[in-house]
Formats: sequence, structure tokens, C-alpha cells
Amino acid sequence: MVGLSFGSSEIIQIADAVAREKQIDRQSVIDAMAQAVQIAGRKKYGTERDIRAYIDNKTGEIQLFRVITVVEEIADEMREMSLSDAKRLDATYELGTEIKEPLPPIDFGRIAAQTAKQVIVQKVRDAERMRQYNEYKDRVGEIISGVVKRMEYGNVTVDFGNAEGFIRKQDLIPREVFRTGDRIRAYISEVSSERAGSQVVLSRTHPEFMRKLFAMEVPEIYDGAVEIVSVARDPGSRAKIAVRAKEFGVNPVLACVGVRGARVQAVVNELQGEKVDIIEYSNDPANYIVNAISSAEVTKVVLDEEANRVEVVVPDEQLSMAIGRRGQNVRLASMLTGWSIDILTDAEESERRTGEFDRLSGVFVEALNVEEVIAHLLVTEGFTSIEEVAYVPLEDLATIEGFDEDVANELRNRARDWLETQEKHFHDKITALGISEDLLKMEGLEGKRDLIIALAEGGIKTREDLADLATDEFIELAPKRLSGMSFHEVESMIMKARELEHWFDGETSEAPQA
Repeated sequence: MVGLSFGSSEIIQIADAVAREKQIDRQSVIDAMAQAVQIAGRKKYGTERDIRAYIDNKTGEIQLFRVITVVEEIADEMREMSLSDAKRLDATYELGTEIKEPLPPIDFGRIAAQTAKQVIVQKVRDAERMRQYNEYKDRVGEIISGVVKRMEYGNVTVDFGNAEGFIRKQDLIPREVFRTGDRIRAYISEVSSERAGSQVVLSRTHPEFMRKLFAMEVPEIYDGAVEIVSVARDPGSRAKIAVRAKEFGVNPVLACVGVRGARVQAVVNELQGEKVDIIEYSNDPANYIVNAISSAEVTKVVLDEEANRVEVVVPDEQLSMAIGRRGQNVRLASMLTGWSIDILTDAEESERRTGEFDRLSGVFVEALNVEEVIAHLLVTEGFTSIEEVAYVPLEDLATIEGFDEDVANELRNRARDWLETQEKHFHDKITALGISEDLLKMEGLEGKRDLIIALAEGGIKTREDLADLATDEFIELAPKRLSGMSFHEVESMIMKARELEHWFDGETSEAPQA
């Protein structure tokens, strides 16, 4: 860096010019120059010595020192001096005093100048990176506009004027094409500080990008009169947004659509023709899900709040419309509402309801030793298990049409006798199979007797056995009809068993020694 061999005033001029060009602190540039001089000094006078450089930020004068520290016992003769020797030089020296010996100026050769240049360039880059990081780290969640600077392997680098952003190929809307010099808007999804350079990560596929675009186009959203509750996107194809009014008298859907659809069309144009369904949010989950399906008529909704699942029944001829092309409509509705949605036709729901009715009736006939007509009456009244019959208040059974108190009491007694028999049979079974207590109490298996027996018959008799099991092996041993558990739930239960068996107690984040 030939500039370092210039006069003092020229050094200040160079520092000012670099600071202005890179929009970084002037002192950072001067510090980088001082470090470059220091490195060159150590190369000339020896790296074993403590060589330090200082540049006056007003005059540009360069000073080079060798520093020797006064110590009680010398460990490094090149950097330390005993207190007795220091006292001979100056009686005021004490332990810890740093003695600075001025060194003559360095005549920068080609190699030294190149080294200094590399140090300054790196330090300036570091300062520029931190400046960019500090400027944009609090802007995550904003939309920013810039110019396409270059395209590499489908990724786009965007120039903001004083910084650059980066859009990965997967964060671009499918089939959209940009050229160098094109204007582009994107959502700031992440700002990271890395040695390779500060990364302002942008996205045009993020759901929040659509939310922010609507806030820019719809004054009611910006003012808070309308709120976007949720957004679900299949980028470049279709999207759904749920909106609700925060002020009385405001129609949130019409506000987002705009006069002749002008507002929503502006968003659609920005997103390369991505179609947008605007639905009204409802506090009632059933209504909200019906609104989210939107394109099909819904005849029935059955919620399972514990499993966060919902069954939506539609007319047979509207099944394909409700599901959408490649399942897009129901998938977006599920993403929007946060519910797992199953679509059934009227015929499928009727067939399943009939099958469930027959199954429950059969259970009552066998367990209670009653005729089918009585079993049908119990199912029709909403009874779904022997436990309900055994412990329901007597008057609830007696009020069923065709029953009296004697019949109700007899049914309860038969139900309790059957449960006691099943309890004894289960305990005999777990004793014979040698099932451990820790498996019986394992979270996820409580009360699932058929499942526990199926596992034990497959060789899984302890919590330790369960921890050794792979998820696929569990599903083979215990089909879903027995467990009622999803793949994720099985996986979580096995991981819990491994934690309880202390599989991970000895883990460390440090790399293993060679």
C-alpha cells in the first residue's frame, strides 16, 4: 500500500477518502493503517518482540515502538525486563510499567506494502460489514427496494445503494426472471454477521411479504382498522389471507379488495399473478375453517380439539373443488387456520358413520350380552364405551326410551362386571408377558392396553426396549388402529423414552479428540 509511505497529511486524506467512500468510521480506517504498520514492524524487527504502532488521527504522524513490560520474574526476555534492571534506567519505573522504545520509520518494500494493503483492505471490509449489519439488523420484517446487481446460479444480488442483499433461488417466486438493472422489492427475512460479509437475506416467497404488501396497498390495514390474522402461500400460484375488522362498520374483505379490485390486483401484479383468496376470520373454529375452504359448499364440520384435527364433509360432486388441484386448496386452508383438515364426501361420511355404529353396537352386544335393539339404543343415545355405561348416573340410563330403572341397573352391573373381568385379564397378561411398570406408565401408552400387549408380544416389554426401537419398527409392531398416534407422536415418545433412559447425559458440544 504505497499510500502508507506518503507524508502524514496524505495518510489523513486517504483515511478520509476511504471513510467517505465506504461510509464507515474514519477512526476505523486509521486503526487499520496503524495495524498494517504494526505488522510490517514485526516482520522487520522480529515477531518475538512486542511491536506497536500509533497514527495520530489529527496530524497523521506515524510512531513505532518496541514495548517492554516491567515484571518481577522474567519469562520472556524479548518482551519483559526485571524491576531491578528497569530501576537502573529510571527510578520511577514500577511493576507493570510498559517501557516504550521508539523505533526508526519503516521503509516499505514491495512485500511489506502488499501485506499492509491486505491488512487495511480486510479491516475496512470488517468495518463495512459491521456498519451494514448494524444498519439493517433492526429492519428485519421490512420490505426493501433495490436494483438487481447480478445473477449467479439462480440467486440474485440486490444493490440498495449503501449495501447489498441476497435472494436465494428458493426464495424467488417460481418462473419469475430478473435481469441486471431491474428494480426489485423483497422482504428482509434475516440479517447475519459473518466473516465472509454481512448478509441481508431477502425473500419474495415469505408469507410476511404478502402481509406487508397488503399493508402498503390498504390504508385500513396500515391504520389498524383491519388486521391480517394469518397468511398462507403457495408462491407464484395461490394464497389465502384471513382478515378481520378492528373497528365497527368496516368490511375487512372489501377493504382489501378495493374499488374494482384495484388493491388486491396491485398485490397480485407484484407477485407475478399469484391468485389471492381473501377470507373473513372468525373466532368460531368451525366457521373459520368453512371460510378457509371457500371454494366448496360444506355440509358438516366435526372438530377434534384435542388432536387439533377437523373433518369437513362436502357434497360428492364438490370433493375435487374442496381439495383443489394437487390438494392445494385444503393444504392452504390447513396452513391458514392451523388445523389438520380431512375432506370427506357425504357418502364417505355416511358409510363411516354406519360402520362406526355397527362396530359400537357389536361391542355392546358382546360385552353386555344384550340384544341388538338395546345395543342400537345405547349407540343412538351417544354411548361410545363400556366405561360410560358402567359409570353413568342411573337416571341417565333409565330415561332412554324403552328402559326402566331395573333395566338400567342391570346394564350398569353387567358393564362393571365386564370391566372387572377385562382388568383381571389384562393384569394376568402383563404378568405372563413380563411387562415392566415403567413401560405401563410411559407417557403416550397410558390406558392403551391393546397397544401395550401388541408391543410386548413383539418383544418390547420395558422402557429400555422402547428406547431402542426405531419409529418404523414401532409402527410395524403396533398399527395405527391400535395406537391412534401419528408418526411424529411415535417419534417424540421414543425420544422421551431415550431421555428417561439417560441416553444423552454424556453428550457434549465439544468435538471429539483425535
